[in-house]
Amino acid sequence: MVVALQEGEKCVCELQQMVGFDMSTISKHLGVLKEAGVVSTEKIGTSVYYKLTLPCLETFLTCTGKIIESSAIKQIGLLE
Repeated sequence: MVVALQEGEKCVCELQQMVGFDMSTISKHLGVLKEAGVVSTEKIGTSVYYKLTLPCLETFLTCTGKIIESSAIKQIGLLE
């Protein structure tokens, strides 16, 4: 969902189509992201739109991805 929101503001129905989870699961995840300050909301008519509020999120995700990848490579080396 975060990757989808990097493209711009989306409503829950758009995210549901993109991600494929049911609406309640998406709403729960968005609630957690909103509480953490990662996303904000805007109500337009009957729809609620979500957008990213952290401009550095892409850098953070890239960095943590590299750390996870490095850790996985080390663990594979230990198994061999």
